[in-house]
Amino acid sequence: MTSISGKSDLDWAAFAERLAPVEVIDEPVLVKKRSRDFFWYSPILNQQLKRSFGDLVALPKTVEEMVHCLKTAHAADAPVVLRGGGTGNYGQAVPLHGGLIIETTGLNRILEIGDGFVRAEAGALMADVNAALMAQGWEMAMFPSTQDIATIGGFVAGGSAGIGSIANGVLREPGNILQLKALSVEENPQEYVFEGQDVLQIHHAWGLNGVITEVTLRTVPHPDWIGCMATFDSYQECYAAGYAVATDDQIGCKLASTVDARIVEYFPRLKGHVRPNKHLLVSLVPATDMQQFRDRIADQGGSLDLELTEEDRKAASLPHVFEFAYNHTTLQVLKADRSATYQQIGVPDAADADAVAKVGAALGDDVWQHHEFSLLNGEVVAFDLPIIWYSTEDRLREIGRIYEDHGHSVYDAHSFHVESGGLKTADYLHLAWKKRLDPKGLLNPGKSRAWDLVKDLPPEEIEAKATV
Repeated sequence: MTSISGKSDLDWAAFAERLAPVEVIDEPVLVKKRSRDFFWYSPILNQQLKRSFGDLVALPKTVEEMVHCLKTAHAADAPVVLRGGGTGNYGQAVPLHGGLIIETTGLNRILEIGDGFVRAEAGALMADVNAALMAQGWEMAMFPSTQDIATIGGFVAGGSAGIGSIANGVLREPGNILQLKALSVEENPQEYVFEGQDVLQIHHAWGLNGVITEVTLRTVPHPDWIGCMATFDSYQECYAAGYAVATDDQIGCKLASTVDARIVEYFPRLKGHVRPNKHLLVSLVPATDMQQFRDRIADQGGSLDLELTEEDRKAASLPHVFEFAYNHTTLQVLKADRSATYQQIGVPDAADADAVAKVGAALGDDVWQHHEFSLLNGEVVAFDLPIIWYSTEDRLREIGRIYEDHGHSVYDAHSFHVESGGLKTADYLHLAWKKRLDPKGLLNPGKSRAWDLVKDLPPEEIEAKATV
């Protein structure tokens, strides 16, 4: 069997035989399909990654089968990329050097639901986990807007925030990830258990430094949520209202997302349900807090157009409100026009609606603002995930400089290097763990700029660089 990627001289037919009894996929069309994630959100990444493919897909269904895959790959020096639901936006699951793609969705058991936690195998779908939790009066502390296809292991390996982060903090906040189990890629793969702050060595590392097999996450009680849509005449008013409800101690919001009116025009399913040509605040509010929420929206000059129980939502044939938040907002626009893209921007002072309006005016008509509110280190913060109408890379970088000139931070969504997103910048602690769990550097090669600088050092020397 020839190399599908064109980057390998391994005998992939013989390799597939050595993987038995693990199920494999070797049909080129299917292998190429599983070599993609949502990197096409970025026109830059789309050009860089659209011709990057793996050579073989393995579908282990047990931890023992996963161990067999890793052991076989280690013996053959085969690059390995782990894949969950493929919902990442930065090419995390794209094999730059070809090799073996291991799809984790067969490892999908929910192992334990307890008081304030859930333990599941890495390939369990977030929606399935949430459904099982809700049946027992719990829910995930946060989940991505793509929960129907995203896996719990993929969320931990590549995600950062989600629906619920305004109430419970971003994923890396202490206590949200309770435990991770990961396998090393060695002659005899070993299981490592990470707890407490140590989970951050594996979290958001894109599967570079260990193969996550099991995840234990914090859960919270499940109230009756009301999906709310409020509209405003100006984006500044809308943003100020978002901050107001996000910081109101009497409103236990699970979601506070503000969306420019021009973006709302790309939400056809909301037509007739919200006022046209208005800026939109999307929220999830406990039923017990609705009167306070109504009062706050009125105080901020808004109109509360929709209040949806789950039964109301189904009767109206509307999507979940969180499908108009986070990067589902970007997806709604991309469904209609592939010339759009986005960026990830940190707001310096979430309370300053005037500053948000000023940077919006400076950006120009090709940038449409969309903000999400989260808790970070106990404080409410805001992130802009704007729709950007892409023309050239130079203009994209100019937009970044405008944000930075106004004090905002740019976390580049148009790079396939783990250091570019802001969480693993020159993170030698995490690379020391890569050296321990992946001494040959077979996991997701090419995704770390810093790895090539330290790969020949022992873990202790790599770790020492973190204190320099």
